[in-house]
Amino acid sequence: MNGHSILKYVFFDIIRNKWLVIYTAVLFALCSGIIYLSRDETKSIASILNIVLIIVPLVSIIFGSMHFYNSKEFIQMLLTQPVKRSAIFKAEYTGIAISLSFGFIIGAVTPLLFTGISKAIFLLLFAGIFLSLIFSAIAFYFSISIDEKVKGIGILLFLWLFFSVLFDGIILLFYLMFSDYPLEKFTIFFTLLNPVDISRIMIILNLDLSALLGYTGATFLKFFGSASGLIITIVSLCLWVIIPVFLANKKFKRKNF
Repeated sequence: MNGHSILKYVFFDIIRNKWLVIYTAVLFALCSGIIYLSRDETKSIASILNIVLIIVPLVSIIFGSMHFYNSKEFIQMLLTQPVKRSAIFKAEYTGIAISLSFGFIIGAVTPLLFTGISKAIFLLLFAGIFLSLIFSAIAFYFSISIDEKVKGIGILLFLWLFFSVLFDGIILLFYLMFSDYPLEKFTIFFTLLNPVDISRIMIILNLDLSALLGYTGATFLKFFGSASGLIITIVSLCLWVIIPVFLANKKFKRKNF
């Protein structure tokens, strides 16, 4: 048995999971309904974006953690085989990340293709895949670190709530407290610390809806709208994948199952 065989088994096991099918079907139904009712590509993508930024991180965190906790006996069996721990981890993580990415593509992106191909659709695809990879990696790290299933999932749900809702509230509170000071660099720096915000801003700016970002819209447009800003955005999202995966792999190698 090798890493490729494990990946193949994990992938086909996950895509048969009823919850992944439900996730894909719900996304497809919601996105198709939005497109049918709005009949405007820009409005459709903006509405679908709001759904994606909530559902994709939530499902990736829950599905990723549940898969790891439920696969512990299978992982223990694999550890008795002549297979490197890093190969087992990579197969498990890659299997869940690819499966969730496929679910997102079929559910959220496929309906949009019927309206035509555009840069905004490509960016939505890009953001959704990265969010699936990022939050799956975060789910694996905390699931490996915390043996108690309920405690681990509870902490992960709090992290989802923090990135999706609380983070923006904290930033807004900071704005109100220090409104007399120049906060442009602060705004950009802290935006890069939240993959959900990075994805939101990247797509909104390319839909020419920067007014939705409030008085910080001009700052975001100047930075993220430039070539250097786009490169920094891509690098930031890549780091958001690489760092949790690296830490989770390191923790997995040392964990006593």
